[in-house]
Amino acid sequence: MRYFKIGGAAAVLALLQMTSGCAINEKLEGQLTEDQIPKGDPSALLQGVYNSQRDPIQGCVSVFALEEVSTDARIMPTRGPDWDDNGKWRALYNHTWDAQNERVRDTYTQLNGIIYAATDLLRFSPNNQQQAEARFLRAWASYLVLDLYDQVLYREPGETLSMLARVRKGSEALTYIISEITAVQANLPDGPAGKANKDAARVLLMKCYLNKGVYANRATPTFAAADMNQVVTLADQIISSNKYAFTTNFFDNFAPNNTAIGKENIFTQENTFGNGGPTRDFWKFVSHYNMVPVNGYNGPATTAAFYSLFEAGDKRRGVAYQTSGGPANPDSRINVGFLVGQQYNLSTGAALTTRSGAPLAFTQDINLFETGADLEAKGIRPIKYPVDYVSEARGGNSSENDHVSFRLADVLLMKAEAIMRGGTATSAGTYGATALDIVNSLRTHPSRGASALASLSLSTLLDERGRELYGESWRRQDMIRFGTFLQARKDKPASDAKYLIYPIPQTQVDVNSNITQNPGY
Repeated sequence: MRYFKIGGAAAVLALLQMTSGCAINEKLEGQLTEDQIPKGDPSALLQGVYNSQRDPIQGCVSVFALEEVSTDARIMPTRGPDWDDNGKWRALYNHTWDAQNERVRDTYTQLNGIIYAATDLLRFSPNNQQQAEARFLRAWASYLVLDLYDQVLYREPGETLSMLARVRKGSEALTYIISEITAVQANLPDGPAGKANKDAARVLLMKCYLNKGVYANRATPTFAAADMNQVVTLADQIISSNKYAFTTNFFDNFAPNNTAIGKENIFTQENTFGNGGPTRDFWKFVSHYNMVPVNGYNGPATTAAFYSLFEAGDKRRGVAYQTSGGPANPDSRINVGFLVGQQYNLSTGAALTTRSGAPLAFTQDINLFETGADLEAKGIRPIKYPVDYVSEARGGNSSENDHVSFRLADVLLMKAEAIMRGGTATSAGTYGATALDIVNSLRTHPSRGASALASLSLSTLLDERGRELYGESWRRQDMIRFGTFLQARKDKPASDAKYLIYPIPQTQVDVNSNITQNPGY
């Protein structure tokens, strides 16, 4: 993709389209000049930075694929002739990817597109809030690049693209990200969730401090009490604001109208029909072809081992959820959470079948390669975002479900973990002071309906993060921090420590002498 020398408002429109629909790489040529931007109004460019989050952060093929498909929570089997895709999904699940992998390459390019767009905006005299929002979004994208690749490219505003981007690695990159968030936090707005805001900055700082030891040494991280106390303090600031609360229904946080009813959500990417990211992937990818009106792609599933983490009464495992324009579901069949067993037409109650006419009954058993007559029905299907039936009836394209990045439950679980790793216990809100009390306040809330735990270990806490945050692009990061990411699991042997970091795409190494390929690739 290239910028073209065009003037005035047309330049703004072109930039918005480009940052929304494609990514920026090191071969980009040409830049917008100040006289091509409406004087004193970089707001359109800022919206372009927000839009540039859509492809990498929403949907199922970029950040989500690298953070979830590489774990026990997501398996993407090849079903006969379907979903082979030159083995790119199997490579993620099996930890056999390399520097040529399409998903590794494209995610890196897309995230660096956010960083570039945010940096370039700073050339055009944004006001204090606009500058703060852009720098926060740059820090957010930089954090994701650090987490996945350990090397963050950067330029200063106004530097030409003929100059090679420089690189910050590991702890150096994290220190810079923390300094950027801290510098802009006071100028961020208080909300809404769909914009960079003060509490989003606090959550991102919590992520930084909680993972500080990981980015210093991913194989054997250590956790300093001072860092853990930073996590606790930031959590208490968010909790004590009383701005966030558990919703009546867990899945309200992800519904088509979650902007209005998702009371836990702190930072989201806003979507409207015809103007949003690919959040509908979350139900399209896993639903069967015959599940009307979704007409899905019948691909990914979850493993039986991950499903077994949930007790039967845990509502996060699945409920019947009604959305505007949706089928009546007179038999109250589970339609969000994990779909397992016989599936039904939610309007008529009729049992669904596969394309060959066999019962469409999702099984717990799933293999990375499926070749049998029942291959279409293998695997439990996870659906966390309730289907936006209104948008589907209008032809799909996009949905009204805002994509969720940060929410209250994650704040509470991070606080509990920080206390267990040496932070000082505090009491804020109504959630208790001990790590066990905090976790049980979440589990036993009527929106979850799980039983109270009698005790809490780090292993149990990792399981709880899995139950609460499945499908939210945190599973890989959590498993690395808890030391379980490289372990053998279904259809995957134990993997080498080099897979704790993804390789820099070879196409980037080849054109930038400042980049050194990550060890082992």
